[in-house]
Amino acid sequence: MSWESTANYYRAINEEVKEKLGGLHSARIVLYSVDFEDIEKLQQQGDWVSAGEILLDAALKVQAAGADFLLICTNTMHRVAPQVEAGLDIPLLHIADATADALLVPGIRTVGLLGTAFTMEQDFYKGRLGRRGLEVLVPDEADRVSVHQVIYQELCQGKILPESKAEFLRIIAALAQAGAEAVILGCTEIGMLVSHEDTEVLLFDTTAIHAHQAVEYALQDQVKVNR
Repeated sequence: MSWESTANYYRAINEEVKEKLGGLHSARIVLYSVDFEDIEKLQQQGDWVSAGEILLDAALKVQAAGADFLLICTNTMHRVAPQVEAGLDIPLLHIADATADALLVPGIRTVGLLGTAFTMEQDFYKGRLGRRGLEVLVPDEADRVSVHQVIYQELCQGKILPESKAEFLRIIAALAQAGAEAVILGCTEIGMLVSHEDTEVLLFDTTAIHAHQAVEYALQDQVKVNR
């Protein structure tokens, strides 16, 4: 939900549209960027209803601007996805569904999850993956605290620190040691810190996965025509 990861979404979507369509093509995007400070305060207060109201208001403006479907470009705020969906006439492409689809293609069944404490500990995300037949492993309490702090105090503020990268790679290795066949980078900022080039553990970056799903959904008819 920070602008840091929003920029990565925007870039990823446009790069894939250009790759698929060629020429000077770019993505038709209606982007509503919230003030993350307001959202973060409501998260800490546990006031998810008010946070959902902010996102629904933004979503309705995106819909009114002519969007055919909606992305909530954050894992954590899918905590309020049902509230947003209920007020919309256009579909919402859920990030956990896109991630589950990507995991199931190679037959992965046990997966590690990194994200904010809300994502790692609450059921709105893990439960959705579980209903698709995936077993979800999360770090121990101390490591969950560490991951959460790095996300909010560093990544959401554009800080990329080598010691934090080393810590994340240690936690990823621990999840693999515990039985994870792959690890979900379940916060859209984590891909700024670690990538598949940094570890032998298979990583699934939700920003890249969600952006890819958006392009596939948007261009499904157009690509068929071009072929």
